Amino acid sequence: EVELQTDGNRSGHLQNGELGEHSFFHPVNEEVIRIIAAQLAEIGDQFDKEIKARVVNDLVQHFLNENLSGEEITRRMSEAVEGLARAIPSDMERERAMLVLAMVLTKKIANTMPSLLQRVFRTTVNYINQQLHNYIVRMVSAVKQ
Repeated sequence: EVELQTDGNRSGHLQNGELGEHSFFHPVNEEVIRIIAAQLAEIGDQFDKEIKARVVNDLVQHFLNENLSGEEITRRMSEAVEGLARAIPSDMERERAMLVLAMVLTKKIANTMPSLLQRVFRTTVNYINQQLHNYIVRMVSAVKQ
């Protein structure tokens, strides 16, 4: 298991430079990850101000509803991200905007209701794996070159 620390770094055991089956790319190039993370964090800071409390609170209510399946929660997250992405300037790649929005929403939900951290993180990872996996692979490949 790899844990995300509050400063954005991860802890855990790397084996042969790899993060295991959940990694988007093998082997991990730490410098590539740092470059991408810095770019995404800068965009995230801009988006953070744009996300209205109502969107976050609506998602919090969905996450609190234990009757909703993981699939349904992921669908709700996807709808929220896509709705927010429509308001993003067209000069930004749509996938990049969606990736950052998903991460910023995760942070905002966890800050609003810390007890939801595990569920919202799992949902965000599922969403990213389903919707943005190929984009992340392309982004890492572009930075490597």
